Amino acid sequence: MHLFTMEALWECFDELDRNKAIGIDGVSKAQYGQELIPNLEGLVVKLKQMAYRPGPVRQVLIDKEGKPGAKRPLGISNFEDKIVQKMMQRVLESVYEPIFLDCSYGFRPGRGCHDAVKALRNHLCRNEVETVIDVDLANFFGTIDHALLEQILRKKIKDKRLMRYILRMFKAGMLAAGELQVSEEGVPQGSICSPVLANIFAHYVIDQWFQEVVKQHCEGSVELFRYADDAVICCRYERDAQRIRKALGKRLGKYHLTLNEEKTHMVSFSKRGYRRGDKQGAFDFLGFTYYLSRTRRGYAVPKLKTSGKRLCSKLKRVNQWARAMRHRYPLRVLWRRFSLKLAGHTRYYGVSYNWGRINQFYHAATQILFRWLNRRGHRRSYDWDSFSMFRDQNPLPPIRIYHRLY
Repeated sequence: MHLFTMEALWECFDELDRNKAIGIDGVSKAQYGQELIPNLEGLVVKLKQMAYRPGPVRQVLIDKEGKPGAKRPLGISNFEDKIVQKMMQRVLESVYEPIFLDCSYGFRPGRGCHDAVKALRNHLCRNEVETVIDVDLANFFGTIDHALLEQILRKKIKDKRLMRYILRMFKAGMLAAGELQVSEEGVPQGSICSPVLANIFAHYVIDQWFQEVVKQHCEGSVELFRYADDAVICCRYERDAQRIRKALGKRLGKYHLTLNEEKTHMVSFSKRGYRRGDKQGAFDFLGFTYYLSRTRRGYAVPKLKTSGKRLCSKLKRVNQWARAMRHRYPLRVLWRRFSLKLAGHTRYYGVSYNWGRINQFYHAATQILFRWLNRRGHRRSYDWDSFSMFRDQNPLPPIRIYHRLY
C-alpha cells in the first residue's frame, strides 16, 4: 500500500479513458478532474486511514457475440474506484507477471490475441499432433470463488492492508435492476482489476497444474495455449488427450469451476492422418477456425480463417448499424464511417490464409449497406451500376495481411 501515492494515482488518472461509461455516482473523468488535486489528496488520506470503501458496481447487459438473444453482464465502477483499481492492477501485475507461464496470453503486457494465434499455429505446424482439446469454461469470470482466490493471493501478498482492500472490492456488490446483489463468487467483467485477478486464479488452477503435473504423466508432448478463459490443448497422442480431458473436469471442480460440456470437445488434427486421406476436424480459437489443408506443393499444413459464427455475428452488427445510420448522415460521411469499420475488421482478421474470408465479409457488408441505402425513401436511391461507380470513385480500404503466421 505504500505505492498508492499522490503521484502514482495521478498517473492512473491520466491513463483512464475519458469516454468510458459512468458508474452509479454519475461522476465522469472531466468532473473528477476539475478538483483533481483535492480529490486525490482526499483519496490518499482515506487509503492510509483504511477509510476507503469501493462503491457498488453498476451492471450493464450487452449482447453476447455469436449468441443471438444471449446477454453478457458488464460491471461499471465509479470513477474514483477505477483509479484505485488501476493502481491495484499495476501492483498485482508487478508481483505476478514474472511467474506467469508462457502458455498464458490474455490481458498481459506485451502480449495479445495474435501472439496466441501465431504460437498455436506454429506449434501445430512444427509438431505432429493427433488430438486437440477445445476447452470452454462455463461462466469463468462469474464463478471464481472469492475464498479460494483469497487463499491464492495470500501466498504472494503479505501486505494485510492491500488484502483488506481487495476483499472490500469483492464485497462491494453489483447494482442490477435497482437491487444490490452481493455474491461470494465472481469478478465483474469490465472492472480494471478483473483480468489480472482472473489470470492469477487460472495460473494456479490450470497453467501451473498443467506444467507441473499433466506434462509429467503424459507419454507424448502436450501443450496448452490459453487466452483468459479460452484454451486449447494440443496432444501428440489421442490416449493422452482422453486422460487430460477426464482429469481437467476433476481439477476444475476442485476449484468450483465447470467445463461447458456442449462446447468442450476433442478434435482429430493429425497432418499424417490428413495425408493418408483420413478425415480430420477443425476447431475455433479467438475468432479463427483452424483446419488442415494443402500447400501448392502438396504439404499438409494448418491454416486459419474467420470463424463462421463470428462472421455471421459481424454481418448482423453491420446490418443493425446500417439500418440505424442510413438517415443520419449523407452518403459520403456514411461511406467514410463504413470504411473505418471494414478497416478495423481487417486489422484483426488480416492474418495469413484468411484473405478469402475477409473478401467475403467486404462483399456481404457492402451489399447490406446498398440494400439499406435503397430503403431511405419511397424511391430507390441507387441501382447496382451507379452504386458500383460511386464505390470505384471512393475505394474501400484494401484487404491487407497485417499478421503473418510464418
